[in-house]
Amino acid sequence: MGWRTVIVSKNCKLSYKNDYLIIRSEELQMIHLSEIETIIVENGMVSITSYLINELAMQKIKIIFCDEKHNPSCEMMPYYGAFNISKKILNQAKWKKDIKQKAWQQIVKHKIHNQAMLLKNLEINGYEKLLEFEQQVELDDKTNREGHAAKVYFNLLFGMDFSRDKEDNTNTALDYGYSIILSLLNREIVSKGYITPLGINHKSEFNQFNLSCDLMEIFRPLVDEIVYKNREFAFDKKFKYKLIDIYNRQVIIKNKEQYLSNAVPIFITNVFNFLEDKESKIINYEF
Repeated sequence: MGWRTVIVSKNCKLSYKNDYLIIRSEELQMIHLSEIETIIVENGMVSITSYLINELAMQKIKIIFCDEKHNPSCEMMPYYGAFNISKKILNQAKWKKDIKQKAWQQIVKHKIHNQAMLLKNLEINGYEKLLEFEQQVELDDKTNREGHAAKVYFNLLFGMDFSRDKEDNTNTALDYGYSIILSLLNREIVSKGYITPLGINHKSEFNQFNLSCDLMEIFRPLVDEIVYKNREFAFDKKFKYKLIDIYNRQVIIKNKEQYLSNAVPIFITNVFNFLEDKESKIINYEF
């Protein structure tokens, strides 16, 4: 798997030749596909050949397309991510309700714990309240500790006037970062033969990424940290590049330091094994 995130922001043509991505603009640029993890197309005037799209799909390289405001709007995923996809989808449809409830309980506890640890690392007083919420999470989070924790967390992080419903630079940056992580999860879920619309807790008929939204919850604080540390700056190209570079963020998972792009597949495999009664708990990462 590659490690590079290629950002295409200028008018150009993208094509394929001999295992290389060819970028034709004022200059000719060639990048071997083995090096590429994700391609982000920010310019609406970029043209791309169907040959390249097929090659990227076969090599499981993610393409994210941005809208006129340069925010991620859609992405490309292959139809088939594994040779036994039919078996995986049948297993997914048969995940037991009680196991899914236990999975969601653990995911919410991990999310709240990671929010608390971020506040502690940033030396923001009040993180102890979130640790209390973590201990109160019931099966399937029936008492909505996640929602209560989120309100306290965001007020401590960004101030009492902050709301996720507002349209401002902070929320725009958060949404941009979350979409980057969501895209990484989408790719890994599909590559393992599962489908993203069929979730654990998220069940919206209008959301094609219900499962990805479930699994990304524990990783949100990594985005929150970047936005917090850059909150005084304009949400410009440099800010976006810092969010995109989250793939290269290092975390500790299963007692080993891993880049986020490697930690996510480890986490997803663990969750699927838990849902199929192959593991006893869902793992978390450390900052």
